[in-house]
Amino acid sequence: MSVTLEELETTYRDSADPWNFRTSPYEQEKFAATRAALSKDRYASAVELGCGNGALAEHIAPCCDSYVGVDGVERAIEAARQAVPAARFVNCFLPCPLPPGNHDLIILSEILYFMDEGGIGALAEQISHVSQGAEIICVTFLGPTGHVLQGEQALEIFQHAIGPQCTFVNVKRTSGYRIDRHVPQEEHP
Repeated sequence: MSVTLEELETTYRDSADPWNFRTSPYEQEKFAATRAALSKDRYASAVELGCGNGALAEHIAPCCDSYVGVDGVERAIEAARQAVPAARFVNCFLPCPLPPGNHDLIILSEILYFMDEGGIGALAEQISHVSQGAEIICVTFLGPTGHVLQGEQALEIFQHAIGPQCTFVNVKRTSGYRIDRHVPQEEHP
C-alpha cells in the first residue's frame, strides 16, 4: 500500500466523512452512477473493497442479498455499520485476505490508487482466484491523487494484473471519474 494505515486513520481523525461523501452532490451523483453501471438488478453477494464510511454501500447494498464492506480504518467501519446496519463490514487493511464467499459482485471504488503496484498485483491475484462468475466494478478518480499512482495508471496496472480472463468495458466517463465494468460471460453446457 502506498498510503499507510496511519495516514488513513489521520484522515478520519476529525470526521467519519472526510471526503464529504454524504453531502457532496458530486459524490452522490457518482454513487448513483455506480449503481446505474451494474449489469443486473439483483446480486446474491457483493463485496466492496475500501468501503470507507458506507456511503456507496447505501446505494448498492439494497440490491444485494448479502453485502460485505472492507476497510482498514475502524472509524470508517463504525460509520458504515451505522449507515447500513443490514450489511457486514470487516476491518482489514488492503491487500488482505478477501472475505470468504461466492461473491457475484466486487466493487473497487477509488481504492486502487491508494495502493502501490505490488499491492494492486496481490489484490488482483486474489480477485482472479475468487471471482469466477463475479462482475467487477472499478470506479477511478481522474484528477491528481496526491499519491504515487494516479487513478488511470492504477486501473491499468489492475487490469493487466488480473489477466485476460477479465475484460473491462468503460461504461461511464466524466471529467472527474470513470466507471469500468467486467461482466463474466455466461458458460453454456
